[in-house]
Amino acid sequence: MAVSYPCYWQKKDNKGQWYWIYYAKNGEPIARSSESYINRADCSHSISLVQNSANDKIFYSE
Repeated sequence: MAVSYPCYWQKKDNKGQWYWIYYAKNGEPIARSSESYINRADCSHSISLVQNSANDKIFYSE
């Protein structure tokens, strides 16, 4: 399987639960899910939430 970047990878942790890592165009990991999921479908749903948040507001604190 040829991998093209950027992309999300779904993996299992030591407990057998699913998490995702987002890899940038250069192949470097730049984000990871904040939790692991028992069901792979829940992990996929978490990815879709991030993908669909591109137009959300950004707040800054100084």
